[in-house]
Amino acid sequence: MYVLSDSLGETAEYAVRAAVSQFDYDTIDIRRIPFVDDISTLDEVLVSAKENEALIVYTLVVPELSAYLRERSAALGLEAIDLMTPLLERIARRTGQRPKHKPGLVHKLDEDYFKRVEAIEFAVKYDDGKDPRGILRADIVLIGVSRTSKTPLSMYLAHRRIKVANVPLVPEVAPPKELFQVSANRIIGLTIHPEALHQIRTERLKSLGLGLSASYARMERILEELEYAENLMKRLGCPVIDVTNKAVEETASLILQMIRGGRIR
Repeated sequence: MYVLSDSLGETAEYAVRAAVSQFDYDTIDIRRIPFVDDISTLDEVLVSAKENEALIVYTLVVPELSAYLRERSAALGLEAIDLMTPLLERIARRTGQRPKHKPGLVHKLDEDYFKRVEAIEFAVKYDDGKDPRGILRADIVLIGVSRTSKTPLSMYLAHRRIKVANVPLVPEVAPPKELFQVSANRIIGLTIHPEALHQIRTERLKSLGLGLSASYARMERILEELEYAENLMKRLGCPVIDVTNKAVEETASLILQMIRGGRIR
């Protein structure tokens, strides 16, 4: 059996192997011929298929190639099964749209998927300043005090295929040297009103079953952290976004606008 495709042909081969598995036949030779994009290649394959009395299965989305293969196979007395055209025609009738007839589009979708997964894994690996080396590899670096939505924002942007590292700012901990080695245009500072942060941290302590006397939620501590973060952001010269009362989606939208506008590069 010859499996022809104008892309990789993996899907067509998988379908053929699934069909073959339904038969007690161990000697079927399946030959996949990928990236068939011209008539001369088709002619070479058809000659070989004729010599081997092969059954042809194909997924050619370019109409001219598909029509040529169908006509030449019939002329040579070869049986050729078109897996793609009937499905394209049914979908076209149902949707009212015309197919693009461009090979390899599914693999572009796959590439997009894997880029998204890679960005998500990156966000997890370089979350909360775990490894400062991620700062140098990131598309964007988020900095801010605790509870300014750095982690959920990193994950949201990762689903947009953006590699994000985030670094918590704590007065007692020196910022990683890598922050000063990347362009300020790739760093985004996140700030928040003290009262809003006080409420968020208070609720956080309650959810953890901890006492409200912890310095984490004291207003004096919050003001100290915010002042420290503000001074560092000014020193870095990075853009700053106030996340007070903003949903993660809103903040992400602002960042995406900055990227499209060339302010982040």
